[in-house]
Amino acid sequence: MSAEERRESVIRAAMIEFARGGYKGTSTEAIAKRVGVSQPYLFRLFPGKQAIFLEASRRCCERTTEVFRKASEGLQGEEVLHAMGAAYQSLIADDPDVLLMQMQMYVAVASAEAAGDREFGETLRAGWMEMYDAVLLALGEGETTQFLAFGMLVNVLVSMGFRPDHRVWTGFYESVQPK
Repeated sequence: MSAEERRESVIRAAMIEFARGGYKGTSTEAIAKRVGVSQPYLFRLFPGKQAIFLEASRRCCERTTEVFRKASEGLQGEEVLHAMGAAYQSLIADDPDVLLMQMQMYVAVASAEAAGDREFGETLRAGWMEMYDAVLLALGEGETTQFLAFGMLVNVLVSMGFRPDHRVWTGFYESVQPK
């Protein structure tokens, strides 16, 4: 495997490990073990744990943003809201680690900034702003606020163990279907 392919493996493994254990609760040893490399090799690919977390976070936001962009392509109005909602529902049902990684990002930002590391938070927020901008472009201002607010409710419920097709989600989903 090339270094770039190994780096990609580390990012995927890090998303899983960080999603489940959080930034503070995940060791670089666990990531290295999941990939099948030594810790020293891991640090040849990334300068440290924070860099691995930031890359995994960037990838998580990038993936979610791409799901929204693809779902909204060529659609307008309520069809966009419906398509993006369905696409996000599928994403978190098919890969719950994406959702859990998002939740861990919230915790990591709050924790880092409480410790005085504003730069870490700024880097994580940049990924969220790209996602926000993609949704804003597709939905407009009023709908974006509603969509993202409801999405946060869904994130919390799913992270608590409710299924992505729970009635709270599907109730909203049905209410925004084109008539």
